[in-house]
Order: sequence, then C-alpha cells, then structure tokens
Amino acid sequence: MPKPYTPNDRWSQRAAEEGYRARSVYKLKELDERFRLLKKNMTVLDLGAAPGSWLQYASEQIGNRGYAIGLDLTEIEPIAENVAVHQTDITDLQAVDAVLDGESVDKCNVIISDLAPKTSGIRDVDQWRSIELSQAVVAIAEKYLSDRGQCVFKVLRGADFDEFLRELKQDWETKVVQVKASRDRSKEVYVLLRRPK
Repeated sequence: MPKPYTPNDRWSQRAAEEGYRARSVYKLKELDERFRLLKKNMTVLDLGAAPGSWLQYASEQIGNRGYAIGLDLTEIEPIAENVAVHQTDITDLQAVDAVLDGESVDKCNVIISDLAPKTSGIRDVDQWRSIELSQAVVAIAEKYLSDRGQCVFKVLRGADFDEFLRELKQDWETKVVQVKASRDRSKEVYVLLRRPK
C-alpha cells in the first residue's frame, strides 16, 4: 500500500528551515552537484518555475553577474536582483520568444524545468501530458540553448517514455537519472540533454 502524501517530510522541513519555497530545490541541488550544471555568470532559463525554489538556488549559484529567468502560468513572487520572473505559457513558443526578446536573451547556458502537469489521477493521461510539456521544453532548448549548454527537465515515466527518449537521442546527448529527493512512489525521472559535439 503506498504511503500517504505528507508535505511535512524531511525534505519539506529542511526547505522551510533553509528558506527555500519548495522541497524540489534539493532535486536541483543534487542534479547540480552530479552534473555541474550551474556556474558563476551563467544565463539560466527555468521553465515552469513556480513557486521559485529552483530559481532561488540558481540565483545563488550564478552570482550577481549571472541572470536567471523564470516562466510559469502561475505568478511567481520576486526572488532576487539577478532573477526575472514572467507569467507565461511555456507551450506557446511565440510568447516565450516575446519574453526572451524583451529580456535581450539570445542564448541560455542552462535550461532547467521541474514542470509537471496538473494531475488527473489517470496515470496514462498524466504521463502523456508530462511528455507534451517535455516536448515544449525541448522545443525551447532547440532554439535557445547555447552550443555546449545543458538542459535538464522532469518527465513522468510511462508507456510513451521510451519512444520519446528514442526521438531525443537522434538529436541530443541524453542521460536519464533519478534523484533522492523524489517521493518514494513517484514515476518521475530527470532527462539531461546536451548538443552533440
């Protein structure tokens, strides 16, 4: 029998103690420590950024001369001077173009996304929506990721995942990883993309 969802797990408690907006920050922290995603002075794009814990962490890592931009359908409270937030639909590429053009951003060193669909409770439907959101992230990465930049995003594993991964491997160096801060019953994995050398 699965464990009931409890927001007061150790990751949530730690996030509250350390001033982060969500437990998900520790997923990015682990990914960053394993794959050295974030460095000083980088330009970072966070897709589906609310409530902003990934932006908080990115802001610390890139320093005052770095710049992070967060996009989400939900309004995000301001974070830091080196972070801009915009209420935007990331599946609308023209809207994303307009935001990044307004921010004078040509390319990003890193694109990150912890985006998940609003769950319906129907596993196949939720998993397919996750793939659709991931496809939107990949479309943005194709346009805005710098030549040796990295993109990392969450996707729910399921029936369509293997086909999605096969398609990615045609154009990208690809890794699939799990993180310790994911919930025990979660189907989520993170996909890391890099342009081929």
